[in-house]
Amino acid sequence: MADPVGFLVNNLDMGRNVIMAAFEAEVPALINLSSSCMYPRGRDHALRESDMMTGELEPTNEGYALAKIVSTRLCDYIARTRPDLAYRTIVPCNLYGRHDKFDPAASHLVPAIIAKVSHATRTGDGEVEIWGDGSARREFMYAADLADAVWRAAANPSTMPQVMNIGIGKDHSILEYYEAVAEVLGWQGRFRFDLSRPVGMQRKLSDVSLQREWGWVPPTALRDGIAATVKFYQQQA
Repeated sequence: MADPVGFLVNNLDMGRNVIMAAFEAEVPALINLSSSCMYPRGRDHALRESDMMTGELEPTNEGYALAKIVSTRLCDYIARTRPDLAYRTIVPCNLYGRHDKFDPAASHLVPAIIAKVSHATRTGDGEVEIWGDGSARREFMYAADLADAVWRAAANPSTMPQVMNIGIGKDHSILEYYEAVAEVLGWQGRFRFDLSRPVGMQRKLSDVSLQREWGWVPPTALRDGIAATVKFYQQQA
């Protein structure tokens, strides 16, 4: 939201340069990592691969989404015109995990929650602020699980669909993520809701039907992933 120009231009340049360099060098296979941000906003069903470019994008991350749409389409075009090249796109859901960014000014939801609740635990603060009313729903997967899926795809990219979501196929409310982190940390304070803050899309859940047909499910449960991430964060403090 703070840097729409950078998020559009930098991601557009990176996607185009990497894909076209591979294409021009006759690299036979490439796995492009896209983002579920490229799907339309306001859908009441789990987001399918076919939903891309069928509706308005979420304004808070539109530039990033546009860049990811371009890189995904570029891989589609290459695969269509050069069937001998296995250029495929994986669309991960939101991620969290070890080596994440924990600064609330630059982090995604789960690491930001870990930093906020950890601070409250250290200082004895009995209250933690949540943006919005906590009802917006998000799907988050442990980052190591995505790595597992990418390695599986890299073994034989031609067996993948052209575009495939990778996720857990289940979402939780923002409040539930806060409660899960609080449980892992043993914090027993209260949450305060700031209704003046932006919350983005009300819901963003991936349809993982193609992923399941491909034969893969993420192995890490939410609480186990949060516990591993909290442990990493505490080791860095």
